[in-house]
Amino acid sequence: MIDTTKKEFDRSKHITYLKRGLTLLSRQYVSNDTNRMTLAFFCLSGLDLLGVLEEEIPKERRKTWIDWIYAQQILPNEKNPEINEKICGFRGSPFSGLPFDVNGSRESQLPFDAANSAMTYTALTSLLILGDDLSRVNRCSIINSLKYLQKDDGSFTHIYQGMESDMRFLYCAVVISYILNDFSGIDVEKAIEYIKNSQSYDYGIGQGPGEESHGGSTYCAISSLYMLNKLDIGLLSKEQTLFWLFSRQETGFQGRANKPPDTCYSFWIGAALKILNKFELIDYEQNHNFLMQTQSTFGGFSKWVDLYPDVMHTYLGIAGLSLMNEPGFLELDPAINISKKAKDNLFKNCKFHKQIVN
Repeated sequence: MIDTTKKEFDRSKHITYLKRGLTLLSRQYVSNDTNRMTLAFFCLSGLDLLGVLEEEIPKERRKTWIDWIYAQQILPNEKNPEINEKICGFRGSPFSGLPFDVNGSRESQLPFDAANSAMTYTALTSLLILGDDLSRVNRCSIINSLKYLQKDDGSFTHIYQGMESDMRFLYCAVVISYILNDFSGIDVEKAIEYIKNSQSYDYGIGQGPGEESHGGSTYCAISSLYMLNKLDIGLLSKEQTLFWLFSRQETGFQGRANKPPDTCYSFWIGAALKILNKFELIDYEQNHNFLMQTQSTFGGFSKWVDLYPDVMHTYLGIAGLSLMNEPGFLELDPAINISKKAKDNLFKNCKFHKQIVN
């Protein structure tokens, strides 16, 4: 049963929960070791959006995190270029047992020790959040590797020879290219065609053609089109897609029709509406009240009411509150899914971007 008592955001407990996630996670996360990069992103970006990253994570420890991230970078290897050029980028953790190198100079010759586009995305965003200038990122190898991840239908896999290819990894490829200011690794026309073909009869967007409309994949598609500057031609009907998005709000937001509201869709649906400049039309109070119900008494957000919290829903709950201008939160960039402060770092300090932040 949902408690209808009005609750407030418990800032200190969420900070403690996120800091704990950077140090020690429960045994339930063991199976996610290969995704350690993304788990770290949830915690780092959550603290950043709360405006306490520098305060709660000392400078020396932030530097240690930057070095750890670079140690997961798969760099070009001239001894085995046929395989290696296809697997460059960032892996999720040193799960393969190969040497840990804080200088980021490890050159993999093993096809299973490969970069993952989702981990590359969260590695780059985490570096921006930590204030890094991306000077140690091997841009050329990452962009080149994207060419091997795109399928003939325009979708992307997350790793070379990966089994899955869908909208999630198309988004990862686009945002990586946006951050690195180089879209040459993407066949943009094929990508846009894939997005068009994935729009359903109700004008929501699925993971691929013929798939059910879904809040996460709709966000990935809209955000990708925005970064490609193709929103005007990529959506079959902006008005109908907006109707589908607005229809997802009950109290909080659901991800699909006839499903219960879920914390994470306050971001996925909310950010899609923000990109389309219609976020102000949602019911802020209902969404806020729902999020406060999924807030754990010991910090963190859960998927649904009365479940244990997890770092993903905690971060996306915080991101959803940021979209609603919760007091004390930094402003969120809805397309890249980092704070505007971290995005400003991209344009101010990364030499391959020439834009000036006003």
